[in-house]
Amino acid sequence: MKEKIAAIIMIVLLTLGLFATSISATDANITTNTTDLRNDATVNLVEMKDRELETLQDYQESYGDNTYGLVAYILNVIRIYSIPFGFVGIAISGIYRYIIGIRKLDVRDKGFGAMIGIITVMVICQVLPLVFAIVVKGWRG
Repeated sequence: MKEKIAAIIMIVLLTLGLFATSISATDANITTNTTDLRNDATVNLVEMKDRELETLQDYQESYGDNTYGLVAYILNVIRIYSIPFGFVGIAISGIYRYIIGIRKLDVRDKGFGAMIGIITVMVICQVLPLVFAIVVKGWRG
């Protein structure tokens, strides 16, 4: 009987020892992976910053002036980001118009007004960089 209890205790201790070794090895891997992820994230951020600075310098060279290049770069960024924000705004205003507006007519009108406003702003954000390029490059010479 004592041998069985001793054998069970030895098996439990051996299992716990292997489990503890496995946990410490996993902790070391997690620490290494976390450090690698931080380094990768830092490298990616630096690369993104460098790409954006190069793009800004390309705009400044293309327009021949730092101010005009910066404005053209900002308008291009606004053009790119206006599309997803516009679609989200259209979806939200559609919910107000067609789902909530079934029961409440004042909300239905607000949803329609918001939809018209969002579409108008989205079109302006898409056309403004083109107008800027035509005016600055075309009329300025």
